Amino acid sequence: MTSRFAVPTVRPAGRQCLAAAQNAGGGRNLWDGVLPARTLLIERPHDQDTPTGYWISNLPATTPAEELVKRAKMRCRIEHDYRELKHGLGLDHFEDRTWHGRHHHVTLVTAAQAFLTLRRLDPKAPTPA
Repeated sequence: MTSRFAVPTVRPAGRQCLAAAQNAGGGRNLWDGVLPARTLLIERPHDQDTPTGYWISNLPATTPAEELVKRAKMRCRIEHDYRELKHGLGLDHFEDRTWHGRHHHVTLVTAAQAFLTLRRLDPKAPTPA
């Protein structure tokens, strides 16, 4: 997967941003009327004429673009792992009758996921033919 990315600095507006800026003084009215600057990450794949993804970050302005892209694209990995937990390992097959049963089921599924992840990342692990 390759894309082009732009990383401009923006000052987002809206009720949530305004309330957060006003409350940032810890209860004291230190707000100077200027909304805080944020980093906007814009993705435009090579085969598209318009951008396809937008992310606003509150990381420091000195954060490299590569790090911003890595964190934005981490969602794909998380969604893949969750899909594997549900469909491949049966996380959604338990009917939740007791707390202990659910805890036991989720613990075993999580342990299986950890095992499979370690196997996938081990370069010396034998692969089936």
